[in-house]
Amino acid sequence: MARPHVIDLPRRIIVGGNVIEEAGFHARRVMEKEEKVLVVTGPHVRVLVYPALKQSLEDEGFTVWVREVKAPTVAEADEVAEEAIRDGVDVVVGLGGGKAIDVAKYAAARAGKPFASIPTAASHDGITSPFASLRGFGKPVSRPAKAPDLILIDVDVIAKAPRRYNIAGFGDVIGKFTAVLDWKLAHKLKGEYYGAYAASLALMSARHVASHVEEIASWTPEGLRILLEALVSSGVAMCIAGSSRPASGSEHLFAHAMTMLHPNPPLHGELVGVGTIMMSYLHGKNWRKIRKLLKRVGAPVTAKELGVRDVDIIEALVNAVKVRDRYTILGEKGLTWEAAERLARTTGVID
Repeated sequence: MARPHVIDLPRRIIVGGNVIEEAGFHARRVMEKEEKVLVVTGPHVRVLVYPALKQSLEDEGFTVWVREVKAPTVAEADEVAEEAIRDGVDVVVGLGGGKAIDVAKYAAARAGKPFASIPTAASHDGITSPFASLRGFGKPVSRPAKAPDLILIDVDVIAKAPRRYNIAGFGDVIGKFTAVLDWKLAHKLKGEYYGAYAASLALMSARHVASHVEEIASWTPEGLRILLEALVSSGVAMCIAGSSRPASGSEHLFAHAMTMLHPNPPLHGELVGVGTIMMSYLHGKNWRKIRKLLKRVGAPVTAKELGVRDVDIIEALVNAVKVRDRYTILGEKGLTWEAAERLARTTGVID
């Protein structure tokens, strides 16, 4: 009999316009008795978005204070958790991009508090997932944290984010094409648990954005909403699986390896997109279609467009298998330098 795992799902997800102004109303519907709210955010978002959120929450009777995130580290998250426990916080809110949300969800888990996710960019599926990527774990891979009890996604706010960040979110979703293939491969060859429903949900997210690439590429509110809902769906797939398996495979190993290698790495979703091109080739899938989809939305597809050297791509491919103990198409020993170079050249990632 398979070992059981806990499925911890969000209780309420709101996607639409003017959501920040209605945040207090939605929060009160989920958190009827809670009073003290700690908002974790960054300096830029604190100025632009936090005042409206604070007012909305206070209108519903919450007491609100804020903490700026200095860095996406375990130490920072531990400090937030200690503050939440010391001050009797009832709810921890992550307001911003991946840094604020990951720190908040990890801190909420450590402190045993409810967590609300309020993203200000569509850069990755961490807005929903129960996993956090923080520096200080030794390697830049996700660790169990806290699934959001509440997710508030204001399309109007996210539409104002730098387009590069929202494009990165498209790359992160496209990565599910190879992540699911890797998961299925690990099940067949290593006997690893495979959840068909979670895999199907993650795959549906990727297919959904692929089939609506023109709307997304136009960056209309409807196109952005399609991308956001796919990111939410991908995060829910991880909640159901009890791991990041349905959303993170060899393409993520490549992305993490580049992050470890490069002092100023490209955005996570940008790297995942390029990784998906190459891993699709290894899986014998239509990598040219993946490349075309990424180009259509304006995502980078080459080392030059990523702002890295050809040699960096090769080195990241070689080191990808060392990032974590996760079986993928890269096998157990990974690629040789020659094989990695051939892969990158064949798929046009390097010249």
